[in-house]
Amino acid sequence: MSRNTRINLLLVLAVVALAVLPLALGLGEGQEEPFTGADAQAETAITENAPDYEPWFSPLYEPPSGEIESALFALQAALGAGVLAYYFGLRRGRRQGEELGRAAEAPAASGTAGE
Repeated sequence: MSRNTRINLLLVLAVVALAVLPLALGLGEGQEEPFTGADAQAETAITENAPDYEPWFSPLYEPPSGEIESALFALQAALGAGVLAYYFGLRRGRRQGEELGRAAEAPAASGTAGE
C-alpha cells in the first residue's frame, strides 16, 4: 500500500469518526434539538440570560421556512467546495504540465550536448 493511499485512508477514517462519534457517544441526548447550529444555540443562550435583549439589526433576507434555509446553506457549502476543488485541480494540473514540459526538454537538451 503506497504512502498516499495510507494517508487518504486515515483521512477518510477521521471524517467517519467525526460524523459517527457524537451519535455513538450520545452527546446530544437530553436536548430538544441536539445538533442545532451555533447561531440557534447562541440565540437560545441570549434569550435565557437577557430576555429583554433587542438585536441591533434584522437579517436582510429571512427564508420562509427552515428547509429553505438549510437548502441555501447547503448550496453555499457546495459552491464553496466547488471553488476550492477547481482551484486545487488547476494548481495540480499546472504543476503536472510543468513537470511534463521539463521531462520533454531534458532528453532534447542532452541530445544536442553530444553533437
